[in-house]
Amino acid sequence: MEKFVYLFRNSTAGNQNNSPEAMQAHMQKWMQWMEKLGKEGIMTGGEPLMTTGKQVNGKKKVVTDGPFAEAKEVIGGYLIVNAKDINHAVEISKGCPIFEMDGKIEVRPVQKM
Repeated sequence: MEKFVYLFRNSTAGNQNNSPEAMQAHMQKWMQWMEKLGKEGIMTGGEPLMTTGKQVNGKKKVVTDGPFAEAKEVIGGYLIVNAKDINHAVEISKGCPIFEMDGKIEVRPVQKM
């Protein structure tokens, strides 16, 4: 098995028009999906990310505050998963509830060190 990271991308507009009940139901789907991946030994880690942060840039190491206004989407979290290959990792990702909210998942292989 190889390791892959899922980077969850959402629109910065978010789902602000959803009711608290709809958002709770959606979060429950996330929890069920991740619990299933954990029980199957696929998910090895992951966390949601805060919407704030800092960015360090270039040779002069200029620091700017986030979130970054020029972005139309934000990375909301990540998971690390085990899969046979990238195609298998992509197939596993298709069960994620993010797609119900028109989100995206970037699937990236983790480089062995």
